[in-house]
Amino acid sequence: MIPLSGLIIGAIFGAWRAKARGGKGKDMLQWGAVFAIIFGVIGIFILIFLQRALT
Repeated sequence: MIPLSGLIIGAIFGAWRAKARGGKGKDMLQWGAVFAIIFGVIGIFILIFLQRALT
């Protein structure tokens, strides 16, 4: 669940950041995809850490 949340939050944040910098639709898609990947990977590491810490 954490990686999925990271993907969604990353996509929204990336698109918002591209729009704030004056980007068009394709820029928003690219930045959204990049941030979704980054936040998703961070979410996977958090999930692994929590699973190992709680067991």
